[in-house]
Amino acid sequence: MTFICTVLTMWCMGARAENKMYITIDGQTESITLADTKAAEELMDALEQGDITVTLDDNDFEIWGALGRSLTTSDEHITVEAGDVVLYNGSNICMFYDSNSWSYTRLGKIDGMTESELRTFLKAGSNNISVKLSASAPTAIKSVKGDSKTEAACYSMSGQRMNNPTKGMCIINGKKVII
Repeated sequence: MTFICTVLTMWCMGARAENKMYITIDGQTESITLADTKAAEELMDALEQGDITVTLDDNDFEIWGALGRSLTTSDEHITVEAGDVVLYNGSNICMFYDSNSWSYTRLGKIDGMTESELRTFLKAGSNNISVKLSASAPTAIKSVKGDSKTEAACYSMSGQRMNNPTKGMCIINGKKVII
């Protein structure tokens, strides 16, 4: 019985069971494996209530800015690496594309990106970067763009492409059409 309750609790927790949150910049979403800290837990609690969008600025080795809320700190003097996500002064979030040593509270690490990929993704050297933090990965297709100028191919009833269709029945865009 205890096993079933544990499995159900983990299933209901979704991203928390995976220990992940997600970051989206300019439509590209990447996962962050969360650190085992009170601040990361509090941030996840907030994200489960809804996405958080922040505006971050570059600082030569990181993008950083106000998180819009304070989280519990457990600062330690650490050397962060590219991909690390930390809390600074209890209310600022920092995402690194290079290394730095300072007192921070760990929040997590961006998964599976090289330093070069992180520089591009985090828009190194830019300011006013809109960053969305989420408890779950996006799952919807928001739009599909097609070439409306392309003419649909016409196929005979036996499935052969017809360059010059004649009178009768053919298939266009998967539908039977009488010409």
